[in-house]
Amino acid sequence: MTAMTRLMLGRTLERICKGVLLLCLLHFVIMMILYFDVYTQRFDLFSRFNNGRNGSRNNVSGAAGNGHHFYYYNLSRPNATLASYLAPSVQPETNQTPSPKPLPPCPEIPPGLVGRLLIEFSSQMTMERVQKENPNVTEGGRYTPPDCRPRWKVAIIIPFRHRENHLKYWLHYLHPILRRQRIDYGIYIINQLGEETFNRAKLLNVGYTEALKDAEYDCFIFSDVDLIPMDDRNLYHCYDQPRHFAIAMDKFGFRLPYAGYFGGVSGLSKKQFLKINGFPNEYWGWGGEDDDIYNR
Repeated sequence: MTAMTRLMLGRTLERICKGVLLLCLLHFVIMMILYFDVYTQRFDLFSRFNNGRNGSRNNVSGAAGNGHHFYYYNLSRPNATLASYLAPSVQPETNQTPSPKPLPPCPEIPPGLVGRLLIEFSSQMTMERVQKENPNVTEGGRYTPPDCRPRWKVAIIIPFRHRENHLKYWLHYLHPILRRQRIDYGIYIINQLGEETFNRAKLLNVGYTEALKDAEYDCFIFSDVDLIPMDDRNLYHCYDQPRHFAIAMDKFGFRLPYAGYFGGVSGLSKKQFLKINGFPNEYWGWGGEDDDIYNR
């Protein structure tokens, strides 16, 4: 082999080595670029993950409290995408207030009853005094026992016209009685305007209809405004049969004026009221409608 041939072969090998070295360098540069790009994306995900964990330690209430969302991802999920990794998770509430225990049912015979009462009308009565005496009675004459679950939801309906003084005394005495009886009740004064002949029964029907617009009452007490019980053991709620509460009145010598008298104060459940189709509307003036109800 001549010297010229050896020189050409050496230059060829040198070029090949330089080309291989250049390819290796190019490959190395490309790999480094790809590596740093992937590393940056992964670091971004891990930063969110760590921030989420640290945030959850510092703020128990989670995203609901400050408007921040913490992101988590699950590498074990097949076919997971970056968008699916960034779904906000719901942080568990750890400061929830425990729900109150259910109230026990109110006793059939409330323990705080007084018995015979002294009813007097000598002192001057005002609505301001009635309100001050009954701070737990809400607007509309509504009250429910705070310590037990009432057996009945009672609407007390009073037909009314020009009896303001009677009403003050009625409220003065009845509110304390009804509270001691552990009754969930509302009082409805159904006033007939004008000077036309009074229709007690129609007012009672109106009271029944209007009361049911306020609440789901299941018991209705229909009472004249001038009748006050003299014993709080006369419980104002409903029974298996319609109930007549005014069986002994002082103006009748504490006896019924006649057999079958059902006037004054009576109580019917919603089912009983519907069964007799309410009160008759045809009786104008005082009397007659209670006898009709007795017959029904």
